[in-house]
Amino acid sequence: MKPWITEWEPEDRAFWERTGRRVALRNLAWSIVAENIGFSVWMMWSVVAARLPAAGFDYGTDRLFLLVAVPGLVGALMRVPYTFAVPRFGGRNWTITSALLLFLPTALLAVLVSHPGTPFGVMLAAAATAGLGGGNFASSMANISFFYPDREKGWALGLNAAGGNIGVSTVQLLVPLVVGTGGAALARAGWMWMPAIAVAAFGAGQWMDNLATARSSFADQAAVTRRKHAWIISWLYVGTFGSFVGYSAAFPLLLKTQFGDVSVNLAFLGPLVGSLARPLGGKIADRVGGARVTFWNFVAMTGAALGVLSAVRAHAFPAFLACFLLLFVTSGIGNGSTYRMVPEIFQVRREAAAVIGLSSAVGALGGFFVPQLFGASIRATGSPTSAFELFVAFYATCLATTWWHYMRLTATLPVPAAAIEAPDAQRTP
Repeated sequence: MKPWITEWEPEDRAFWERTGRRVALRNLAWSIVAENIGFSVWMMWSVVAARLPAAGFDYGTDRLFLLVAVPGLVGALMRVPYTFAVPRFGGRNWTITSALLLFLPTALLAVLVSHPGTPFGVMLAAAATAGLGGGNFASSMANISFFYPDREKGWALGLNAAGGNIGVSTVQLLVPLVVGTGGAALARAGWMWMPAIAVAAFGAGQWMDNLATARSSFADQAAVTRRKHAWIISWLYVGTFGSFVGYSAAFPLLLKTQFGDVSVNLAFLGPLVGSLARPLGGKIADRVGGARVTFWNFVAMTGAALGVLSAVRAHAFPAFLACFLLLFVTSGIGNGSTYRMVPEIFQVRREAAAVIGLSSAVGALGGFFVPQLFGASIRATGSPTSAFELFVAFYATCLATTWWHYMRLTATLPVPAAAIEAPDAQRTP
């Protein structure tokens, strides 16, 4: 068994250039691999559900949206224990374990979609296990946050998250190519990930590390739940990551129900551009401050959501796709900038990691509620417009919250990492 690293001082520039950067990059690379597979497994049902009717499953639209939504709920719930697992068991050890757990949801999907008579309750339980893949994000982000200095944390967390988030576009691009229109081939949507899971677990075991300096008790980590700003960040993260994961899960079914003559294979474009935009948000926030980027990004998200709403009402697909892709881009930028706010507000490294885990869990609830709201809106009116009206109103609350707590003159302003080195620039919420 690999020994734990007992000395880790990333804020010491000499240590960082001599040893730290190389080790951190190696851990980041394999963290991205494992997290990418986790996201792919988490979002399997976003693609599979849209193909179940063609495979002989007699499930209504409501049930299909529920199959898409329930992995999001379970993934959100799993993120809390997954975050606590890193300091308890070690980043390397937990990455191996969490990767191996992904064999369960992939095997269940592969077996059950081959039998059109499978009761809906059994299929729903199988979809719920895909939420294990959603938990991987929290443990991965918490682990990487320990490896990097504050001055580079926005870039590192943004890159780590983007690499994982791309798993959503990966599954929505590759599964249609592998399974075609469905039928008996739909089982391949589960089997195809098993070699990749094995590679992720092996790579983590060979090339990742456990940091002794990252160890902390459950009580130490749970203490952040008493911090007001931990919940404020979580609320904002619902607006950014909750939008990203919820829209990603629902996009294929939205295309199928609202624009039946358009190929649902286009759905991968949304999570792809959103994932690629995430490190950009972190990088810009490293320079000018997470709060500023987050504030103006919510302005853009509100405008993009209004554009989608208008396009749906006009049944104009080109405008719908363009505005929805912009909504994905802004959700990605906001993901990066919101997470960059965490080390700006929480200067203690263990606290920052715990807040990342908490906010990722709360934010991931969007993966459940967004598809459910779409399903309810379509059931009641035949259109998702009511859901989009709610999203616009919610973005307005995120915009107001960011301004009130971090942008107005009397607020406690988070500062860019470059300013943290000056003692008089630091402020404690």
